[in-house]
Amino acid sequence: MNINVIIVDKKGKDQLYAPLIEHYKKIAKSFAKVEVIEVFDKEIARAHDISAELAQRSYTKALSKYLSGGMNVALDPSAKEVDSFDFAKLLKDRSVVNFYIGGAYGFESDFLRQCNIAVSFGKITLSHKLVKVVLLEQIFRGLSINNNHPYHK
Repeated sequence: MNINVIIVDKKGKDQLYAPLIEHYKKIAKSFAKVEVIEVFDKEIARAHDISAELAQRSYTKALSKYLSGGMNVALDPSAKEVDSFDFAKLLKDRSVVNFYIGGAYGFESDFLRQCNIAVSFGKITLSHKLVKVVLLEQIFRGLSINNNHPYHK
């Protein structure tokens, strides 16, 4: 199984969360190959300075090339909230799952329509870097649930 976390974020190792991200990728290895892909370009940077609408459009343009025949899941705070067991079902019996974390202005509806589903981890606002860590932990938890591993208990 391949799981990709595609996030609108500047490339580079962040000192605070990088060890946690690597930890979850490593412990998930026995169940799935987990990759983190950071997407940020000049168009996104320029769009941020102009408007939220343009920023969202630039995210769609940058992220659309990662949409695949696998399961495409957008993280969107206004979507249906899921618990860890609902989340695990998103991973069950899949060969490829792509998770998308938008930029500061979220996703435009056009991108959300291109995904199979959008889910929310709750109504609170978290930084992109922290959401990435939470998502990776939930990926490992979901894989643990699906494989009867004791981590989730």
